Amino acid sequence: MVKKEKEELKPINELISLKGKRTLITGAGAGIGRAIARRFAEAGSALELVDINEKALKETKMELLPFKVDVSLHKADLSVKEEIDVLWERLKGREPDILVNNAGIYPTKPFLEIDEPFLKKVLDINLNAVFWMCQHMIKARIKKGGGVIINIGSIEAVMPFKEDLGHYDVSKAGVMVLIRALAHEYGKAGFRINALVPGGIWTPGAKGVARDVLKLDFNVIKAGIEYTMRTHWAGWENPTR
Repeated sequence: MVKKEKEELKPINELISLKGKRTLITGAGAGIGRAIARRFAEAGSALELVDINEKALKETKMELLPFKVDVSLHKADLSVKEEIDVLWERLKGREPDILVNNAGIYPTKPFLEIDEPFLKKVLDINLNAVFWMCQHMIKARIKKGGGVIINIGSIEAVMPFKEDLGHYDVSKAGVMVLIRALAHEYGKAGFRINALVPGGIWTPGAKGVARDVLKLDFNVIKAGIEYTMRTHWAGWENPTR
């Protein structure tokens, strides 16, 4: 039996073209957001990149230079609605065709130790910012035939596995419910609204958590083992990709 050679993966621009489209990506300074920006740039989309870390945004832009697409950077704290409003005011005249709500935080904290400021910060970034970004997007595009909204959820929203993340799980579950409601209400107006539900991904943030294993904390080690099992079960053979 002749072994079939492994088919070479084609670059994304040979599979899909987003030339003439403009995409707004939040949390684009690192990790998943930076990877998303790269793939959209490969497909030829102009980009509006948002992050609270201006230095990280500039690093992302440098990585995208080979793709020769228009890239604009916006420093904004998405936990503050006024900054979201200012962002969309600046976007008037070049509103995006595609919105990717990726920005999020996942600090760990025991449920019984959570106070109001901590919970508010998590919900403001992970859920409320998504709500307001979607509202602005729909207002901007509803008379233009609609658009595409992609919200980054989490497997934690449907299958929690780690202790001390109840606040995060709630925020991401809210995102999942929101996209169902908006898709139902605005799908008929030309909007395609979906959520991606990643499992464990080896981002810089995840690496920071992994470094805690060196402290020999049993709970962290246990979580690290479970994390590794989940990524392997999901078929992630190369966690650096």
